[in-house]
Amino acid sequence: MTGAHWGVIGILALAAFGIRFIGLIAGSRISGSRFAWVLDEIPGLIVISLVAASLAGQSFQTWIAAAVAVAVAALTNHVIATMIAGAVVYAGLAAIWL
Repeated sequence: MTGAHWGVIGILALAAFGIRFIGLIAGSRISGSRFAWVLDEIPGLIVISLVAASLAGQSFQTWIAAAVAVAVAALTNHVIATMIAGAVVYAGLAAIWL
């Protein structure tokens, strides 16, 4: 490898370390402020954003199955029941619309 390759590797390593360090500093400052509640909500917000991004551009039957899964999750607060309900509804709609 050339010096340029090592330079890029070094810059990327410093950038990765910098991002983590800034996150550590920001997290400690936020945890001591009035916005500390945001840190508790981040995992749920990440999951919701991933689900929303995966639903974009999907078929109507996927949206219906997702709506049923949300309803089951709200009613039961049970992960397995939510997954089963969403999968069963999607499979049923896929069988009907074939």
